[in-house]
Amino acid sequence: MSLDFTPRPAAAPPLTRIWAQARMEATLILRNGEQALLAVVIPVAVLVGAAFFGDRLGLGLQQSAPSVLALAMWSSGLTTLAIATGFERRYNVLERLAATPLGRPGILAGKGLGIALITACQVALLAVIALALGWRPVFSPAALLVALLVSVLSMGAFAGLALAISGSLRPEATLAVANLAYLVGMPLGILLPADRFPDWAARIVQGLPTGALGEALRAASQGQALGWPVLVSALWLIGALALAWKVFKWTS
Repeated sequence: MSLDFTPRPAAAPPLTRIWAQARMEATLILRNGEQALLAVVIPVAVLVGAAFFGDRLGLGLQQSAPSVLALAMWSSGLTTLAIATGFERRYNVLERLAATPLGRPGILAGKGLGIALITACQVALLAVIALALGWRPVFSPAALLVALLVSVLSMGAFAGLALAISGSLRPEATLAVANLAYLVGMPLGILLPADRFPDWAARIVQGLPTGALGEALRAASQGQALGWPVLVSALWLIGALALAWKVFKWTS
């Protein structure tokens, strides 16, 4: 019996490569203090403020808790992804990864999965904190299904916008635009319901991906399934991904 020590080099299976990339992406994000501020500290502060002072402003915990879940998706799907990708372009990380067996599709899939993992952990943690503070959502299978569908579509739209920003601007500009978008998007449907705006402005807010996500989650927490946010978020997903495909450049 003879032993065969012939090397047999080969790339890992595609799913293994993507999973490894996703874990790396999630780990790097968790090590970033600024992203931890956006991911946990600010949403928890909003929850605590809503629990103790929200009723005075007409935004109690029952309404603000789903809004905070939307805020977590908004911060991770757009701001976190845009900033991380922008600086990876600056240091040619994307170009070097694209030359590995991971390839460009694997990079994008890994980034998407990494952001999904981070967001899922955020939402789970914030939901537990909201429940501990007294949030009591109304369960409805139809409402839950719509909320999940809109969440997935909205996260895809946010990711498309993040890639469009980070793939066409310099990292410093990406940092500024992504943080500005985070602040501007917070009142436009994420934390403030559309009915807090005049009629003409409410229609605009409802046509934004932030408005669609916020309204869908707030309605779902009351056991209501809204149909229009699905259409709005789907249209934004198609448009954002098409824009990212057109303007994204792998090197800065």
